[in-house]
Amino acid sequence: MKDYNVHLTLIDRIILDSYKTMLEGLADYLGGGYEMVLHSLEDTEHSVIKIINGHHTGRTEGMPITDLALQMLEEIEKDGEKSYISYFTKNKKGEPLKSSTVVVRGEEGRIIGLLCINFYLNTGFSEVLSSYIPEISAHSLVKTETFANNLDELIFSKVQEVRKAVMEDDGILPSLKNKEIINSLYQQGVFTLKDAVVKVADYLGISKNTVYMHIRNAGAGSEKKCE
Repeated sequence: MKDYNVHLTLIDRIILDSYKTMLEGLADYLGGGYEMVLHSLEDTEHSVIKIINGHHTGRTEGMPITDLALQMLEEIEKDGEKSYISYFTKNKKGEPLKSSTVVVRGEEGRIIGLLCINFYLNTGFSEVLSSYIPEISAHSLVKTETFANNLDELIFSKVQEVRKAVMEDDGILPSLKNKEIINSLYQQGVFTLKDAVVKVADYLGISKNTVYMHIRNAGAGSEKKCE
């Protein structure tokens, strides 16, 4: 097999660094059954520059690329169309893994690294479920998300959601309801969307100047909290 060591430019390094954060996010989402590995092809002898849940294969940062990873890279290059390949393998203990190798491209489309995902197939079913069920997840962070078809629908949906919550809150004076609605929408970033002020004013039946006034007050309040 050919020498895969490549010279990395500044842009290449920035790209690889950005993948480190992505690995952390993927590992947090998928759970402890997944080993996430980022290889840099600058130095295949010490290619592992980021690894999470490395106990599944006994690896740490600074370790070399594997022969199988190089083989997968060759297969990807020969294929010419795919930038990834999935397969089954085993760790040092002979335990089964389902793996995927994805190439990381840098400047001019050069392959500068590999993102490898290894799922430890002996992971207990209860452990897998714990990452996906809010009641037993270690994080238990539940968020609502609006999957709208367009911005109008998104804005209208958020106004409805916030308005309902504010109107049902007896602790907010009737005269302050609109102010609280605008403040909540502001905190959620709704007014960064195109024409949001005009649309919100229309939905609430108030003037856009009133919306702007409440936005200014909400912004001033946020600045004071940061001081």
